[in-house]
Amino acid sequence: MDSSEHGPSVSSTGVASGGNLPPGLTEEEAEEMQVELTKVDDEIQTLRQVLVAKERHAAELKRRLGISPISEIKQNLTKGWHEVQCSNAYKRTQETLSQAGQMTSAAFSSMGSAIRNQFGEMRALPYSNSGSNFSMRHSLSMPAMRNSPSFKTFEDKVENMKYKVMGQSNEETDRSHTSNNAPF
Repeated sequence: MDSSEHGPSVSSTGVASGGNLPPGLTEEEAEEMQVELTKVDDEIQTLRQVLVAKERHAAELKRRLGISPISEIKQNLTKGWHEVQCSNAYKRTQETLSQAGQMTSAAFSSMGSAIRNQFGEMRALPYSNSGSNFSMRHSLSMPAMRNSPSFKTFEDKVENMKYKVMGQSNEETDRSHTSNNAPF
């Protein structure tokens, strides 16, 4: 049997002969590239063997030093968390949340003051069980409370905090506020 009957022959370097080379590549160039590829593959295999040997050596040193996989994980987590805390993104987020917390605290403090003032104003109003049209029940009604100066002050402070926290412009809020005049 002739070798031409079995298809193109392959040289000892693995390059196909018989016109199956990539366009623009001579058989000599292909053989040189094949030799280089073989060398690179051998180097890769050698590096893998060296890496395995180094990993074994490192594992033995860690074992002898008493470094367990769990302590290594803890150390890696601690290092990673420290890197996160040192990052600019974390610092900016922490500052923003701190400011938001302070504003929220101030708003709750203002709300407490506003409620205390409202009850003080209501206490100052006359209360009688007689036939007058004004009663405690009426003074506690939501419309009356919403129109009080203390509530207006509190409402302004909450809106101001909302602008600061949400970054919403006054015009956007005014438009949404006027379109939604429904009480709580």
